[in-house]
Amino acid sequence: MLHRRIEDVMTRDVATVGPDTEFRDIVTALDARRISALPVVDDERRILGIVSEADLLRAQVEKAEDAHRVPGLRRLANRHTKDEGHTARELMTTPVVSVEPTSGTLRGARLMDRHHVKRLPVVDTDGRLVGIVSRCDLLRTFLRPDEDIRTEIEHDVLREALWLEPGTIEVHVRDAVVRLSGTVDNRSLIDIVVRLCRAVDGVENVTHTLTFDFDDSHIRPGPAHFGRRSPGR
Repeated sequence: MLHRRIEDVMTRDVATVGPDTEFRDIVTALDARRISALPVVDDERRILGIVSEADLLRAQVEKAEDAHRVPGLRRLANRHTKDEGHTARELMTTPVVSVEPTSGTLRGARLMDRHHVKRLPVVDTDGRLVGIVSRCDLLRTFLRPDEDIRTEIEHDVLREALWLEPGTIEVHVRDAVVRLSGTVDNRSLIDIVVRLCRAVDGVENVTHTLTFDFDDSHIRPGPAHFGRRSPGR
């Protein structure tokens, strides 16, 4: 798995509220789960919006400002709950930026950055909520143990993607820096190996002392062919 998918890091047990959930119940749900936002879904779990602490606070500020502007409503400024009748439907932010479970974590990170959000609802092809992914979830993919990185490179990159025999390339990982050594058949393969290793989640840098048996840099690229294939391939 060269790139992790959203479904690999998302939270599946997602607390939600319905569009008619009232202000007080939203606050209670946020406090009980110790979270800062809740997806608003319909009866079929289709995403309608997101209601966050920021939305609730904004509503309180607007209420207080209105109470001071409108004669006879000043008393509302001293209340600590939203006016009766205000629901998730009225408070939520919409439309919602969402992501598919099969999308890569990099796409999720780009969406968060582009839309300045801290979390993304994860929806299936029918628009139904199946999870939620946060900034912290995505950042964890870049804080992987060195041994996990080494194992993924050896199995997914060298064996599965490039069909190299075990031992052709030695992989050492320390503090997320990958060091490669060994000899491959063709010079062009070195660049491919390095680029694929850099694409592995959690890798900060790749260095190498790789050598080659044949300099194919002057040959026009043709059908893909990698050197030293694993037995049985």
